[in-house]
Amino acid sequence: MDLSTSPKEKTELNKLHKRLRRQTGQAIADFNMIEDDDKVMVCLSGGKDSYTMLEILRNLQASAPIEFSIVAVNLDQKQPGFPEHILPEYLSSIGVDFHILERDTYSIVKELVPEGKTTCGLCSRLRRGSLYGFADEIGATKIALGHHRDDILETLFLNMFFGGKIKSMPPKLLSDDGRHMVIRPLAYCKEKDIEAFSELKEYPIIPCNLCGSQENLQRQVIKNMLQQWDKEYPGRTDTLFTSMQNIVPSHMADTSLFDFKDLSISPDALDKLNIISL
Repeated sequence: MDLSTSPKEKTELNKLHKRLRRQTGQAIADFNMIEDDDKVMVCLSGGKDSYTMLEILRNLQASAPIEFSIVAVNLDQKQPGFPEHILPEYLSSIGVDFHILERDTYSIVKELVPEGKTTCGLCSRLRRGSLYGFADEIGATKIALGHHRDDILETLFLNMFFGGKIKSMPPKLLSDDGRHMVIRPLAYCKEKDIEAFSELKEYPIIPCNLCGSQENLQRQVIKNMLQQWDKEYPGRTDTLFTSMQNIVPSHMADTSLFDFKDLSISPDALDKLNIISL
């Protein structure tokens, strides 16, 4: 924020910062995301979410009862027109330890994905592999991603509508090979709060459309649906997210999570029923 920021904007910024800090701190505590002596690799894309995550984690670091270090990492995927100077200049200005990891995943994606098809899926997998490998190189014990509550809800509905699974992005995830712990500190934070905070902070945003990829249409449909619900029925998305934390396997239909086949009435219950009927 510059010196011309109005008192009203400063008040709003402080309010948003406190809310995001509280929600992030709560998520970290609930899932034990960060522990003493952790080295947290903050994946910085140049978007509003990762800028906000870095800001809040640095703020929490200053007052946390544990000691942990932060290193910001940006993956330069060699997309044409990518403004390579923006992140180094910003990170240097705030005094954050950082690395710019250069990997030409752009050429791979363009070679393998047919023209007109969305590149997001393959791009994401290549990006994840590069970041996991670099985490090993620098000795990072946690990999922090900037996904927020809306991302988690959108993924839930995407998997239900198009994948036939009740599955989403967990706030804390152990990679398939068991070598990397991924955390999502913004799991409790709303996208609209992050967006408002980012605008007031005037972060140097780098758009995620430099590759010319079409937007993931399925995700956009889900996003629009949830935003419409939130507009028409305030609090609905809050309830939806709360439901993800209150799962009752015995009232679903997954036989791998609950033993429906061997479910039977207990003799004690029958005895009580007979006593009552007498």
